[in-house]
Formats: sequence, C-alpha cells, structure tokens
Amino acid sequence: MTPDKIKEDWLDSLDEELELELDDTRVSGGDRDADASSDLAGRRHYFRELFRLQRELVKLQDWVVQEKLKVVVVFEGRDAAGKGGVIKRITQRLNPRVCRVAALPAPSERERSQWYFQRYVSHLPAGGEIVLFDRSWYNRAGVERVMGFCTEDDVEEFFRSCPEFERMLVRSGIKLVKYWFSITDEEQNFRFEMRIQDPLKQWKLSRMDLESRRRWEAYTKAKEAMLERTHIPEAPWWIVEADDKKRARLNCISHLLTQVPYREVSREDIMLPDRVYNPDYIRGPVPPEMYVPDLYGEDD
Repeated sequence: MTPDKIKEDWLDSLDEELELELDDTRVSGGDRDADASSDLAGRRHYFRELFRLQRELVKLQDWVVQEKLKVVVVFEGRDAAGKGGVIKRITQRLNPRVCRVAALPAPSERERSQWYFQRYVSHLPAGGEIVLFDRSWYNRAGVERVMGFCTEDDVEEFFRSCPEFERMLVRSGIKLVKYWFSITDEEQNFRFEMRIQDPLKQWKLSRMDLESRRRWEAYTKAKEAMLERTHIPEAPWWIVEADDKKRARLNCISHLLTQVPYREVSREDIMLPDRVYNPDYIRGPVPPEMYVPDLYGEDD
C-alpha cells in the first residue's frame, strides 16, 4: 500500500461525511479554482457532479411516484467493490418511503425450504416505489456456489429459472436494472487491508469476506458463468468499473438515470401558513431531569 493510495482512501472516507453536510452552492466556484491543487479540484468536481446527479434522482423519484412506476435495481459485485457506497449516494437525498434498500440476511431454516426466489418477492416494489437490492437472488450464483452452501444441481436450476423469473418481473411492469461492480485483485486486497486497519470499518469484514479473498479465482469463474447465463435482453447486466470509487459512483448514477425515462414533475408553490397564536395558552414547565446532558456547550 503506497502512502498516496492510503491518503486517497482516507480522503474518500472524509468526503463521505462531507457529502451529508455540503450542498452544491458551497462547492461551486469560478475561475478562482484554477490554481487549486489537482486533488482539491478533483474532489470539488466530484461534489459538483454528485449533487447535480442527486438533483436528477429527486426528479426521477417524483416521476416514479406520479406515474406509479415500479423500479428494481440490483447491485452485485465482489466484497468491497463499492456497492454500498453508490447505494448510499443514491438514497442520500431521496424519500425513504419511495426509495428503499433491500439487504437480506442469510436465509432462515424456513426460508431455505421455500422456493428459492420466494423471500425476495416480498421486497419487490409496488407502484410508485424504487427498491435497491444490495445483493439479491444472485447470491446463489455467487457466494452460495463458491462457499458450497448449495449443490451444483441447485445452481443449474437457478440458471434455468432466473431468466424466466426476471422476464416475469418485466412483464408485470417492473423496470429491472442490474449492475455488477468490477474491481481488480489488487484493489480488493487494498480495500480489505484498509478495513483491517480502520476501527470504524472493521465491522464490514466478516469471516465470509476473508474467505472470499482466498477464493478469488473461484469467484471469478462463478461471476463469468453468472453473466453468461443471465444476461438477457429484457434485463441485461451492466458492468461498472469500480477501482476508482468516486468515478464508479458518478458513472453508475448517471447511467441509472438513463434507464428510466422521466420528466420533471411540476410542483405547486409552497406557502408557509401563518402560525396560530392563542393568548390563553401557557407552556408548561419541563422537569430538568428530562433534558439530555449538555456535554458540548459553547465553551467546549
């Protein structure tokens, strides 16, 4: 791990927090930016584009609600490929009642006895909803196959059933978009090393993640078979080159916006109503013990 690479990863973590606090007016600048360092200029450009795309996502959201569209976006890829990062940027400024994330845990004993796709069906959208699957039914073609959690007969049945399942979703009116986040062997190794060293990110590493690192080639073979057998005209795969986290986020969001034709929904002007005052109303006292201790006062 080179110092520059470590610095870049640290800055990305910092920017992740800044994204929640900044808006595009604070990063907009004119010619005065010309003399900025390449790092600062690059980050400023990233923020500008991210906020521009997020404004478009809000327009898309409004259109989905108005037209009662049903949208499913599947995010797949190796561990540490950046799926969660782009999902966070998509949902960051959207209404969670419209756009929600489905990140299912390992199946229960009961779920393992069900039709394989059954537990995913309950998370599909109704009209006016967007569902982002942070991993999906493709677990069977990936982690389950590589880790030996299913048989090769199970995998073959999945490859027969999956295209028909997805065609059925599309015929029902669901817009299905599938992304595979692709990173190199070296980049995954780097990201795992950074997670090991960062106490705030260690929770992201499970025993399964570490084992997946050892089985890189097995995952590669499984991925190639998955893409070959489930890349269908009704629901094609789209590959996101993800070694550069920021570029991957912008590219993915920009592409997603092209997959669902939308128009800006006109809104009525919002007028804040006058506050009603009742002269006989007296606010009751609040007991001091109910207040959260003020540990971070102005003097701190």
